[in-house]
Amino acid sequence: MNEQQTDAALDFGPLEPLLADPDVMELMVNGSDRIYVERHGRLERVDAQFRDEAHLMDVIGQIVAMVGLRADESNPIVDARLSDGSRVHVVVPPIALTGPSLTIRKLVGRDITLNNLLEWGSLSADMAAFLRACIHGRVNVVVSGGTGSGKTTLLNVLCGFIPAGERLVVLQHDSELRLAQEHLVVLETRPPNLEGRGEITMRQLVQSALKMRPDRIIAGELRGGEALDMVQAMNTGHDGSLLTLHATTPRDALVRLEGMCLMGGVDMPVLNIREQMANAIGIIVQIERMTDRRRVVKITEVVGLHGDMIATHDIFEYVPTGVKEDGTLVGDFLATGHIPTFIQQLHLAGESLPAAMFAARHDAGQPLPPMPPLPPIPPVPPVSPPRFRPPRR
Repeated sequence: MNEQQTDAALDFGPLEPLLADPDVMELMVNGSDRIYVERHGRLERVDAQFRDEAHLMDVIGQIVAMVGLRADESNPIVDARLSDGSRVHVVVPPIALTGPSLTIRKLVGRDITLNNLLEWGSLSADMAAFLRACIHGRVNVVVSGGTGSGKTTLLNVLCGFIPAGERLVVLQHDSELRLAQEHLVVLETRPPNLEGRGEITMRQLVQSALKMRPDRIIAGELRGGEALDMVQAMNTGHDGSLLTLHATTPRDALVRLEGMCLMGGVDMPVLNIREQMANAIGIIVQIERMTDRRRVVKITEVVGLHGDMIATHDIFEYVPTGVKEDGTLVGDFLATGHIPTFIQQLHLAGESLPAAMFAARHDAGQPLPPMPPLPPIPPVPPVSPPRFRPPRR
């Protein structure tokens, strides 16, 4: 019985119509009588519910059995995956005090294209053209964002810009990316079995990928010491690699990446790690799940190491200006005026980007007004020296 037949044989109960609904991005079950879904970026409760807790536990048991695990008191937290790549996370009593919890994040990235992102207002045409040029020009890219912000979907779109014929090695915790390239090797981590054996970590996959003669390495998500191996790989001939990680701002992404490099267990000065990071990373693409939709809120260049800090410059950013009555944000994707320092690298790769793309503009298409001068700093009044007092006798 193949995976599709296995899923067809499963009885998801009240979740069946929700899994079939293309507008539902995520399902959250908080006990047998409370089911929530995410539609169009917003959470809502649905009327459906399980017959009782035993019914919910039966569905959970069928799902986790597909990965050779069980969910019970001795193993209350389980990660699994459906045949279509949708991720499943299970927490059951005694850990879950409100009843069994089931979260299913549906895999929809394979159906989303760059045109979809442009139609939905997730980024601007200039941002899309710049990202495409960066991929063609073999700039190392970090996609950063919070949980559920759309990092994997954006990574899937960016990988679509990679020219055919390049050898790609894709490393993932969960098989979510759906790439069209022919010369492709996909590796996936494996959790330990019930006896605690057989685990394959992301770091092992990175080290294995380096022996497979990749043109680019695509890392689904960095979480630990494998970050150091990935940074060193990007510094030693694997230009054009892409990776994702959890962070809320580009600066936080660098801090997290540094922390994960330190988890690599290598006795190396922090300044040396920062220098390697600054040399390895070209741009950080920050994506955020906002109140109405997911947007690329910043594209930031990592300029280099200045002193003991990594310097960055924003190239594009999303600037909200208001909110409509239905809760939709109003704003603009703006260039900041910073021209990337690797622009010559893009030109050598055949990507000629107009200088006007990077000109700082506001929503009317005119140059931003100059910043008003800062008020002068008032002089510090002189401090008179303390008077000398002879000690008392």
